[in-house]
Amino acid sequence: MDPELYRALARYNSWMTGRLYETCAELSDAQRREDRGAFFKSIHSTLNHILFADSVWMNRFTGRSYAHRGMGVDIHDDFDALRQAHLAITDEISNWVETLDVEWLAGDLTWTSSDGKRTSTRPRWLLVSHLFNHQTHHRGQITTMLSQCGLDIGVTDLPFVPEQTGAHTTKFADTPNGQSAADI
Repeated sequence: MDPELYRALARYNSWMTGRLYETCAELSDAQRREDRGAFFKSIHSTLNHILFADSVWMNRFTGRSYAHRGMGVDIHDDFDALRQAHLAITDEISNWVETLDVEWLAGDLTWTSSDGKRTSTRPRWLLVSHLFNHQTHHRGQITTMLSQCGLDIGVTDLPFVPEQTGAHTTKFADTPNGQSAADI
């Protein structure tokens, strides 16, 4: 696996996480906490779950400890604290992927589950891919919940991350070439 893929996905994660919190801030705290039938019930708890999973995987990848209360338990009750912690870990992920190389990605990672009941070994490239796929999955749930509240987060497609830099990337405006999300 090419580490540049993960650098692009980290830029996407930072962009989308920021946009997600900007849009979520338009809701009241009660609206963010309302049970909307999602797996983690509310927008607030789904945001907390993404942060939880990011912190668990980053601990496994880097050895750094992160505070959490376990799967399905909100890490932060306060929206602003949640936002600050989530944006901070997106920065950490972005910095960390800069250190990735082909050799590290080609190796395996062995870890024990959060509940301590099982040990697993998988290729690192697969687990790093899962980190980013998991974020995208749950952000998609949140964008659906936001849509149900009448809020549109806008274009969410990976090729249109603004300010992409790197050997094989191009800069894009928020909506490329004046296109709407329906045109993409």
